[in-house]
Amino acid sequence: MASENKQLNQIQILEEKLDSLIQMCNSITEENELLKIKQAELIREKSKLIEKTVLAKTKVEAMITRLKSMEHMS
Repeated sequence: MASENKQLNQIQILEEKLDSLIQMCNSITEENELLKIKQAELIREKSKLIEKTVLAKTKVEAMITRLKSMEHMS
């Protein structure tokens, strides 16, 4: 009888640990999905910033070229 109680107790402990591991796994999976979404957002944002930087660089270079041509005209 004591042996059966001990086994039942061990099984209960194992079940609790398994439940805890399942919860942890679910939590990590959810966190991973959120991180993937955030990563995709950051990649899009980076792409937009690169595009804006290239556009600004092009505009600045065009202004410099115009200023130089105005300088040579004077």
